[in-house]
Amino acid sequence: MTPFSSNLSLTVKLAQREFDQRFRGSMLGWFWALIAPLAMLAVFSLVFGVIFQSRWQRPGTEVTAEYAYPLLLFSGLIMFNFFSDQFNRAPNLVLENVSYVKKVVFPLDVLVVVSMLTSLATVVISFAAFLVIYLVMHGLPPATILLLPLALLPLAMITMGISYLLASLGVFLRDLKHITPPLSTAILFMSSVFYDPASLPEPYNWLITLNPITPAVNLMRDLVFWGQGPDLLTYSSYLAFAAIVLLAGLVFFRRTKKAFADVI
Repeated sequence: MTPFSSNLSLTVKLAQREFDQRFRGSMLGWFWALIAPLAMLAVFSLVFGVIFQSRWQRPGTEVTAEYAYPLLLFSGLIMFNFFSDQFNRAPNLVLENVSYVKKVVFPLDVLVVVSMLTSLATVVISFAAFLVIYLVMHGLPPATILLLPLALLPLAMITMGISYLLASLGVFLRDLKHITPPLSTAILFMSSVFYDPASLPEPYNWLITLNPITPAVNLMRDLVFWGQGPDLLTYSSYLAFAAIVLLAGLVFFRRTKKAFADVI
């Protein structure tokens, strides 16, 4: 039984409390979850779209490069922000909840799930803004947009597996929290967030192919912009890999959590 299904009520309550606490005391409240990605979109659109005059063109599509570039960028940033939010926070996740570690009956597994649900709430807000802008600029999206959860599911599984691993290692390796921010930046620029993978020279394709967020970003754009569903073989492989990462991270966390109290 997963930590989410066995402690559903506790997990949901903790997630609600964490989301409220994240924006408590600020003048704009949860609107910051919307403002932050929009601010990133504005900066990156200025730098890459105006200054560097970056263009995005996929043969056989009706979406022009200049018109679609900000939204293509925003769609990738939504996926990346979901991953990086968890990735950067995970090493400190257990250390931020020391009081729970010393409670024998508290299921520490749910800490990662709670953090994941909070990030998912931010994704929903960001995607709502994305959809409004899309409707204004392009009109109704293709029907394949209804399959969007398929793009998020494997990424969520991979992110959760990595979060379990980092949350556990962060207890023993306190320097880990200083490593993840620059590493997440490297993951951003070595993914397909800023460019179409087809535009890369062949010898460098493997750099973004191995990136865990690249398949999710590509699939999201296929569903939202190009009206293309996922390739079943490719998607099945991605989903199977995500399941392995999740299982490996969860097993590692459960085997090491017995030592948390002694180290902390």
